[in-house]
Amino acid sequence: CAEMNMEVCVPTTAAQVFHMLRRQAVRMQRKPLIVMSPKSLLRHKDATSPIEDLANGEFQRVIGEIDKIDAKKVTRVVLCSGKVYYDLLSARREKKINNIAIVRLEQLYPFPKDALHAELSKYPKATEIVWCQEEPRNQGAWYWIASRHHLDSEIGAKQKLLLVSRPASSSPAVGYLAKHNEQQKALVESALGKIEY
Repeated sequence: CAEMNMEVCVPTTAAQVFHMLRRQAVRMQRKPLIVMSPKSLLRHKDATSPIEDLANGEFQRVIGEIDKIDAKKVTRVVLCSGKVYYDLLSARREKKINNIAIVRLEQLYPFPKDALHAELSKYPKATEIVWCQEEPRNQGAWYWIASRHHLDSEIGAKQKLLLVSRPASSSPAVGYLAKHNEQQKALVESALGKIEY
């Protein structure tokens, strides 16, 4: 990605997929659209959308917190993309955590700086901004987002930018379901609990 030559999106709902494809079809200037989304989201019960979102919505580059939590009590904002969002949301609801907001980046490039800034500004007492990704530490969006200073420029003087991910790996998957599930559980628990700096 460079010079606005393509768009990279990670849609997490049916409405997002619809509006992303519609936007691609009706725009005057055509550019490649790269979509990263697992098949499992096609059947995920929480990835459905009401008809109103399809009829009246639009593609959202950033989707903010969907649960009713008091923004003044939020001390941590977890940023993520893709299906890890549903694991985080489910665990947060199960544990009844009300001081952590979860924000989805649905478009990685061009980076939605203004939309993300507007979302983060809703949480003035958040001291930790966490990027959570399922991919290993040396893969995924982290290095691109952090190394290009996209997130660094959004962090206030009293905030820390932290990463929660799988350990660095030479392969994209561990190749063993039990190990995968163990790492996924640890990832979610770390994003919503204690993070080793």
